[in-house]
Amino acid sequence: MAGAVSAQRLVWRGGLSFEGEDSWGHRVAVSGDSAEDGAKASDLLPLSLAACLSYDVVVVLRKKRQDVRSLQVVVASEQQDEAPWRFTHIAVRFEVGGDVDPAAARRALDLAEKHCPILATIAGTVRVETTIEVTTAS
Repeated sequence: MAGAVSAQRLVWRGGLSFEGEDSWGHRVAVSGDSAEDGAKASDLLPLSLAACLSYDVVVVLRKKRQDVRSLQVVVASEQQDEAPWRFTHIAVRFEVGGDVDPAAARRALDLAEKHCPILATIAGTVRVETTIEVTTAS
């Protein structure tokens, strides 16, 4: 069974700077040097996981007519100390602000976990923990 195919592109801009382009044509700077503009390549995996889960959390909460006013996701990732510095653990903490039922928030995250291709890809090799907390948004 063949799946959907998408194309991305990465162009070297000199030094350790690169420019990535996603399948929609949006660009992102990537760098292997903290003194240069661009995201650290290995940070993009935990960020992609957080974004992938967040999309569904927001969609599900809106469908449940929850009054979501803010969403912040804090990610802590651990990698091995030696090359290839494989990820061993990623903790993803969602902070939802607004008039949101905590049970609805947990259910939204449970559904997101079932549909996230990033999580499905890494789940067998990386320990992933998720939590969700509802706070009042200002």
